Amino acid sequence: MTDAEKPQEVVPRHAASLVILRPDTREVLMGLRGAKHKFMPNRLVFPGGAVDPADHHAPIGTPMRPDVVTRLERSADPSLARALGVTAARELEEETGLTLGGPPRLDGLDYLGRAITPMPSPVRFDARFLVVHADRVSGTLAGSGELEDLRWWALDDLHAVDLAGPQRRVLERLHIWMAMSEEERRTQTKVAVLHWREWEEE
Repeated sequence: MTDAEKPQEVVPRHAASLVILRPDTREVLMGLRGAKHKFMPNRLVFPGGAVDPADHHAPIGTPMRPDVVTRLERSADPSLARALGVTAARELEEETGLTLGGPPRLDGLDYLGRAITPMPSPVRFDARFLVVHADRVSGTLAGSGELEDLRWWALDDLHAVDLAGPQRRVLERLHIWMAMSEEERRTQTKVAVLHWREWEEE
């Protein structure tokens, strides 16, 4: 095979997804991507999407915690790290109708991990998964229609659902995070990164 015949590597787009957690009832908010989506059609996912250029400069109500920013900056420059928080808030509002405020308050966000779509895929994302307690979120569940059947899922019920690999692996990280104390969460230094099916640390 000549160099011209080799498939060109697709550069992954930076993206952010938000896991909204009801800790008391152990529920998370998920929706179904429609059949017409090129990426993960008919799959249950967390709200999220690609970073827009405007996210780098959009106003915020409060910044993310310094420890969260430090971990995001292990793989992102300061502008992108900030934009990832804005993206999570924007996509939440667009896809679910819920909001972190206007402008968004990002101080309740924590960082679960990062998942990079493997190279053979024609659509790739470098997605950072953030988590926030549901009491930080307000509004009425509605959204743009991009995610169908939006609802709260009990974590125990999701074991029996045919989830895509990355979503299931992120739920693994969520269980680890839920078992941590607040001090343990704030003093983490490593970031879990999903390559193919295995977690690595950066």
